[in-house]
Amino acid sequence: MSVSTGTRGETVPTVPPGNPAVDTADVAALLERGRTLSTPVMRAAVDRLAAPMDTVAAYHFGWIDAQGNPTEGDSGKAVRPALALISAEAAGAAPEVGIPGAVAVELVHNFSLLHDDLMDGDEQRRHRDTVWKVHGPAQAILVGDALFALANELLLELGTVEAGRATRRLTTATRKLIDGQAQDISYEHRERVTVEECLEMEGNKTGALLACAVSIGAVLGGADDRTADKLEEYGYHLGLAFQAVDDLLGIWGDPDATGKQTWSDLRQRKKSLPVVAALAAGGPASERLGELLAADAKSIDFDSFSEEEFAFRAALIEEAGGREWTSQEARRQHAVAIEALHEVDLPAHVRAQLTALADFVVVRKR
Repeated sequence: MSVSTGTRGETVPTVPPGNPAVDTADVAALLERGRTLSTPVMRAAVDRLAAPMDTVAAYHFGWIDAQGNPTEGDSGKAVRPALALISAEAAGAAPEVGIPGAVAVELVHNFSLLHDDLMDGDEQRRHRDTVWKVHGPAQAILVGDALFALANELLLELGTVEAGRATRRLTTATRKLIDGQAQDISYEHRERVTVEECLEMEGNKTGALLACAVSIGAVLGGADDRTADKLEEYGYHLGLAFQAVDDLLGIWGDPDATGKQTWSDLRQRKKSLPVVAALAAGGPASERLGELLAADAKSIDFDSFSEEEFAFRAALIEEAGGREWTSQEARRQHAVAIEALHEVDLPAHVRAQLTALADFVVVRKR
């Protein structure tokens, strides 16, 4: 399969076989720091919302259950807040300087999740019913819109030049994220999508916001545009690695770990990287997969499909090489992300933390 060029046509380092080693204790500590420092500010922001949006948002974040009782629900991995705090340190500032940026990025991320769940018809997220399933589509839309507004409000309230620069980066990233979601939806109704189109879509949908997360703290800490841009380059390619792993989990992930149905992405007809790479590979499995997906595109309902039929499609994707290519692409994008860090002057501990988080993204269970 000849799909080895970079996302933007750049020359990329050779990706070594196997996965990088990850110090899971260090990564867990970074994620926990991001969650601990950002959650109180996030809760205070959500408290500004009018009822019942405040309650609906609290349910989405896992702070309460569907009956309004306090709970210790799963509120996500907190990768983006962790990156925002580290990026403040990249500018020589205290990690706390990055808290408004961490919260703003996480609010935008959750705005997208609320809308995506509704558009995709996802009934489960983080092992429980999604907001639209519990509170209805209207509340999912309204609360998503409110979180986006809160994100910009929190940054602009700082009233500094740096806050204005940070807000511009966040709004640009948000627009790209929405572009990516629009592309993702349109691809579901096409028989064929190229690998390049898929990478562009995933760069918008996932890479743009991760890129913003890893630069926004630095901007708030007074970093110049060159430093912020290089950090964004790291974050963009990290986002592509992150999404490649998510694409693997979307087909072969354990529902107990992902909180979603088996063969989740296949049920939604998503043209994710394993699918488009398999279709581009050629050969009997690729051709048979293409025939099935062409027939699927004319069907209005997957309800009659058995588990065995989805399993058969997943097997064809793997036989055609889509699974292995996507795994290699995750490692390749990881290598490009790390290469970007070599072009910016960073404190040693910051470089080590960014490297550890990048490693974590690539070796997440899949």
